[in-house]
Amino acid sequence: MPDDDGGVNGGSAVEPASPTRRSSLLYVFRVVAGNRQLRRVELAFATFNCGEWASWIAMLVYAYAQGGVTETGIVATVLLIPAAAFAPVIAAVGDRYPPGKLLLAGYVAQALTCAAVGVALFVDAPPLVVYALLVGPSVSFTMTRPTQSAFAPSLARAPEELTATNVASGWIESVSTLAAPALAGVVLAVGSEGMVFALVAAGCLLGAVLVMPLRNVTPATPAAEPGSEDETRLGGSLSFVRSDPQAAILVLLLGAQGIAIGALDVLSVELAQGVLQRGGDWAGYLTAAFGAGSVVAVVVTARLVGMTRLALPLVLALAVWSVAFMGLATLPAALGALVLLAVAGGARMTFDVAGRTLLQRVARPDLLARVFGLLEGLLMAGLAVGSLLAPLLVALGGVSLAFVCVGAILPLVALAAGRRLLDIDRHATVPVVEVALLRSMPLFAPLPPPALESLARALSPLSVPAGVDVIREGDEGDRFYVIADGEVEIVHDGLVAATRRRGEGFGEIALIYDVPRTATVKTTRDTQLYSLEREAFLLAVTGHATAQRAAHDLAAARLEELRAMDKAASVDDTTMSRR
Repeated sequence: MPDDDGGVNGGSAVEPASPTRRSSLLYVFRVVAGNRQLRRVELAFATFNCGEWASWIAMLVYAYAQGGVTETGIVATVLLIPAAAFAPVIAAVGDRYPPGKLLLAGYVAQALTCAAVGVALFVDAPPLVVYALLVGPSVSFTMTRPTQSAFAPSLARAPEELTATNVASGWIESVSTLAAPALAGVVLAVGSEGMVFALVAAGCLLGAVLVMPLRNVTPATPAAEPGSEDETRLGGSLSFVRSDPQAAILVLLLGAQGIAIGALDVLSVELAQGVLQRGGDWAGYLTAAFGAGSVVAVVVTARLVGMTRLALPLVLALAVWSVAFMGLATLPAALGALVLLAVAGGARMTFDVAGRTLLQRVARPDLLARVFGLLEGLLMAGLAVGSLLAPLLVALGGVSLAFVCVGAILPLVALAAGRRLLDIDRHATVPVVEVALLRSMPLFAPLPPPALESLARALSPLSVPAGVDVIREGDEGDRFYVIADGEVEIVHDGLVAATRRRGEGFGEIALIYDVPRTATVKTTRDTQLYSLEREAFLLAVTGHATAQRAAHDLAAARLEELRAMDKAASVDDTTMSRR
């Protein structure tokens, strides 16, 4: 039984990581690498990011060769429109399927569509055919981020792992922004656009291989509340965002950055050639400086791991981003432009990681995939708007006016939010990791979202070393336990009856039947548990008919296992006595 000081019989709880450890780069890597499932997701995410950037560069180069800058802008905008339109729809439809399988489907779709474009380029197909085929990668690439954002809480074993995963994803995007365009340039120098798409297809196929073992890691679909028909449609995420001011602020802010990034792609070219009077290669150097700043920002984003309040870092990053853009409006020399773009890139990465983590904490767990799908659509639409807005602003008032206006977009959205933006931490308290763990258990899966969230808030974390008796046979039962990570043995009359691992629970028999503990449960290795008080457990499983049946069926099945053991032991004793 848990001691009054939070320990467990036979040993004390493991001490949590110190703030210093949490803020180190090595610690973040160790957290993500220590979870085999998250490690696979992040490695696959690297192939996705590199593929997305490399294919986009190859598309721009191909379009420019066909009709110059005008055709390039038109093609980019036309490809972003279906991506913006389909991202929320794909997320809404995909929310009905296991996220592991949907993530795998996204990588497979990316590999197939990029391969089709590569074949068309190798056989010198007409441009209209190539452009039509390019819609496939454009749409399929929108599947990964929303699905991964919704899937990660189900794979994380503690809230700290979820934040570390978001930080790692931000780093991967930063490095990809810097490395993928350079690699694409090398391939284009020695090969062709078709070769780039062929390599991207191979990379996406590798991503599919990495996530394939996760296809059956499936959190159960939560039950909808009576009368909430809208929850099963895309309108559920729209209704939630409209009704929740905090979610609306975050979605608008994160979506608005798409406008600034889309405009920056165009302004970098104009800044390089029209202002700095440098060659076209300097557009690449300026973009690389933005990516390099994002890479350097790993030092800042690492400190977000373990932080409970993220609104202030988000606002500070937004302010730095805007100041950097205003600095670019003064038209500095080449070195100054590189430095300011690096600062803007670092601020943008910090802003994005903090904002996405807050959105995961704010959004209803059962609508998480659809909310991030909506965000992905807004980002794609923002990129298209920014690509068209930048030339218009340059035509109206030059590059200086364009940088001022683009730099003011995010502050204006933030000012419209007012103090609600700084107060958002008070509302960002959804225990998303705990909810995902409970949803994966058949015992609690039937519960409607509000009941599941309430139950998740009642969980208390426990870190238990190996070799500790969490509960002992014959003791009074006062709580139920959920395994977040590790392994325990169920010992009855000195014999091991079963082994339980992540996503399983124990202790229900004593609570449901009001009897002493029927077995001893001992950790076989360091184990992360969540405990649930008797009253909260019984209220949850008895207040919902399907959950009540599932609880009684589970308890009955486990009692039958113990009775079978007793019967087998009795037969063995009789046989031995006869001998």
